[in-house]
Amino acid sequence: MEANTSATGRPDPFRLFDEKSQSGFGFGSGFLDGPEKPLPPPPPSVEVLPSQVSLNVEFNVEPIDLDGLTLLKGRVSTKEVFGLSNSDLIPGKYEGGLKLWEGSLDLVKTLSSEMQSGKLSLTGKRVLELGCGHGLPGIFACLKGAQAVHFQDFNAEVLQCLTIPNVNANIQQNLSATDDNNSAEVRFFASDWNEAHLILPHVHADDDDDDTKNGQTVDQAAGYDIILMAETVYSVSTLPSLYKLIKKCLCSPHGIVYLAAKKHYFGVGGGSRRFISIVEKDGVLAASLVSEVTDGSSNVREVWKLHFR
Repeated sequence: MEANTSATGRPDPFRLFDEKSQSGFGFGSGFLDGPEKPLPPPPPSVEVLPSQVSLNVEFNVEPIDLDGLTLLKGRVSTKEVFGLSNSDLIPGKYEGGLKLWEGSLDLVKTLSSEMQSGKLSLTGKRVLELGCGHGLPGIFACLKGAQAVHFQDFNAEVLQCLTIPNVNANIQQNLSATDDNNSAEVRFFASDWNEAHLILPHVHADDDDDDTKNGQTVDQAAGYDIILMAETVYSVSTLPSLYKLIKKCLCSPHGIVYLAAKKHYFGVGGGSRRFISIVEKDGVLAASLVSEVTDGSSNVREVWKLHFR
């Protein structure tokens, strides 16, 4: 899930769910509207091919300046894609991937800063962006020499209608500005956190795993060098499965995770601090705060870096 911006490119006030909800708390269906209902079964886990891009939804782009770096932000209609007119998120059905959330922009800026200070190199790395939406952090990795960039989102429709066109538009615009003539291997995967390891190519083996998933050969030895996440920790109930997925996918011992999120998502209980508490309790990964953003456009936002102890 990513950061919501207006037509001017400035962040809109934080709005996680449907503002027209009758709950009085700004939440859409499934939250605070009475007893918690079980979520519907997740959509099937599939790899979405670039050729499966949707041609039936209008796709427009606008430039976003990120401290001197210009990327393109795609825009599509939630109503056209999902039949939703005023909802940013419906748990179990639509997880906000068509919105551009602040954390995505924070993450790109942090990656750029980390590279400039010599703390990060993306050249030749295998990168996974979880909950990609627009995919701006993964796109940044593509443009900075990553060997492979894999984009994951809950909804296949988000990948088909937004992510794939946005990746294509940004790479085409910036191709002449890149020094690396070898383009990254770019792939797209739709799944929830519990099943993503079954289709992602670079995962660690469990005792009950073999070396094929859904008929595909899986590289179980290496994992991903870098995992990127923006605004993925808003739901308390999904945090354990997200953390488990990270450990399945992260290359040991030198893999790095960059997480951008709000410190607290008021009303739903999630947030960067809640997720970091899970990390610290487990003790496998160490966490360090990279940056804090208090620009008044939303509650406090943070970027964290995780690595193996």
